[in-house]
Amino acid sequence: MGERRAADKKKAPPKAKWPVLQPKLNLQITRLKDKDLFTVQNFFTPAESKAFIKAAESAGFEHQGSLGPAKGEAYRDNDRIASGLSKLLSDIKIRGKAAVGLNPNIRFYRYKVGQHFGQHIDESVDLGEGKHTVYTLLVYLSGAAKTKDKSDSNNMKDSASEPIVGGETVFYGSRNRVVAEVAPAEGMALLHIHGDKCMLHEARNVSKGIKYVFRSDVVFA
Repeated sequence: MGERRAADKKKAPPKAKWPVLQPKLNLQITRLKDKDLFTVQNFFTPAESKAFIKAAESAGFEHQGSLGPAKGEAYRDNDRIASGLSKLLSDIKIRGKAAVGLNPNIRFYRYKVGQHFGQHIDESVDLGEGKHTVYTLLVYLSGAAKTKDKSDSNNMKDSASEPIVGGETVFYGSRNRVVAEVAPAEGMALLHIHGDKCMLHEARNVSKGIKYVFRSDVVFA
């Protein structure tokens, strides 16, 4: 194993061919539970979601596991890849504020059966020049799609197309009371405020299928 790792270091990592996202018209933002939680259906098309999964898998995932909470880090056991994408969002408005883009640190997460991300909060990131992150952006790349096209029937054996059981993103209020529970749905975006106002939240254990998530932060100036 050690020799393989040494050999792998000599090889340049494969370059992923990230899909080009098409402009979306009339995207509807839905607020949840009168909180700073929002969902956007069909933020990615089914084809875009599958293309991101394919590209991320081709580049390879790095295992990110821990034995438990330590130094404020929540327990997590999933796989992650930094995509190198620098900007996706530039025209969305939340509570009248216009976003200026995304945190260039864009990641992809893969949760297999038995994996989850324990309770934690997301911190705001100061990007300099008066720019800082305010909302976490999660886009589910797999899950129960609202609509299916004919090509989906040909991909049912693909693990990314299998139904997901579990893997909900759950938000908690005072006394650990569940405030909102969001199930993964292919192409759906979930935005939630982070930093000082971030609610405690977790990604529940996946008991069937594979959950893929596109993850970044929405930047405001």
